[in-house]
Amino acid sequence: MGKRLTYFILIGLVAGMIVGLAVNGYYDDNGGAGTKFAGEIAGYFSIVTALFLRLIKMIIAPLVFSTLVVGIAHMGDTQALGRIGFRAVGWFLCASLVSLLLGLVLVNFFQPGVGLAIPIPPAEAASGIDRAAFNLKDFITHIVPASMVDAMAKNEILQIVVFSLFVGVAITAVGEKAAPLVRGIDALAQVMLQVTNYVMRFAPFAVFAAVAGTLAERGPSIIASLAYFMGTFYIGMGILWCLLIGVCFLIVGPRTTQLVRYIREPLLLAFSTASSEAAYPRTLEALDRFGVPPRIASFVLPLGYSFNLDGSMIYMTFATMFIAQAYGIPLTLGHQILMLLVLMVTSKGVAGVPRASLVVIAATLAFFDIPEAGLLLIVAVDHFLDMGRSATNVVGNAVASAVIAKWEGQLDPLESPVIEPLPAPAGTGPKVDRDSFQG
Repeated sequence: MGKRLTYFILIGLVAGMIVGLAVNGYYDDNGGAGTKFAGEIAGYFSIVTALFLRLIKMIIAPLVFSTLVVGIAHMGDTQALGRIGFRAVGWFLCASLVSLLLGLVLVNFFQPGVGLAIPIPPAEAASGIDRAAFNLKDFITHIVPASMVDAMAKNEILQIVVFSLFVGVAITAVGEKAAPLVRGIDALAQVMLQVTNYVMRFAPFAVFAAVAGTLAERGPSIIASLAYFMGTFYIGMGILWCLLIGVCFLIVGPRTTQLVRYIREPLLLAFSTASSEAAYPRTLEALDRFGVPPRIASFVLPLGYSFNLDGSMIYMTFATMFIAQAYGIPLTLGHQILMLLVLMVTSKGVAGVPRASLVVIAATLAFFDIPEAGLLLIVAVDHFLDMGRSATNVVGNAVASAVIAKWEGQLDPLESPVIEPLPAPAGTGPKVDRDSFQG
């Protein structure tokens, strides 16, 4: 079903673009009744997308909990868990640093904010982004769930990971007495993977609706006005993909090409719905097919969704510097290095924060006295940029899981196809005539 679903998602993506542009072109009248009607049509499309994302959120919490607990229980060694965790965090920090630094280098090279052909919002204008959505105290205390039921109800992945770690380690300590519980949770994981298969049949319709709705409401004109900014950012993400996959090739070897092939479907899903979360179940399955043991993938992947958002990292430095350039605010090399370090810390606390990247950028702008109103320049195209960020986050976390499995020496070998011998021609006895083989 995997290949067929990928094709259906592609068809949904193309059909959504055609329908969305057609609706926008027919009804858009620069703010009149037609534009309002196009917005209403986009609202109807968004119902389909919202339903799909709710279905995904419905399975995320039990899937993360069950796969992670079973993975730790099967690991059977808390030292191995600590080693994998240490390697995962080390990889996440290095990948985040590279992503932030790449965004900083490219925005200085391309200068997308210099000489903008669109009006710059007044410095005192309100951006509508709540900077208070993140602070260090709240982030640290928010890591530990006050209630597991509350954490699962709100899909707080980081809190679910923390609780699952406690449960998994406790099961390992209890030993044989907890075996029935392990079997039950393992059964839950299998059931949730089957539910995932049912939900994913709805994906092509959600992709169609998401793309059609966005283009029907906003049209191509908003993209054209900031085409250079968006184009240079996507170039940066392309370079980041090459770096991540290149490093994976050096560590994992030529079979990295198989990883790229296996994650095509979750990539398309994340890109078209602008949601990394939507791709989580399929990414987990793709890693399993590639050979990453479930006990590693189920630990590294949810952790990566909290700490290894490479697409968001590159966007934060790129967008912050773009706004500074648009307002003609020079930042010295020292300021830019300080910005990188600030983002390195603050970006780790954005899991579960709505419009997380914009929240962190707003806080960073205030730190360097850059007008927060500059966010109004990018808010209109943020959805289109979020599509690329979400896909990049999937690549980063898939690569991280494969690399850590390789470092652990637990990357399962690819299964070789079994070649069955041809039956002997009638009347030749038990021997097989070699000349009868084709190819």
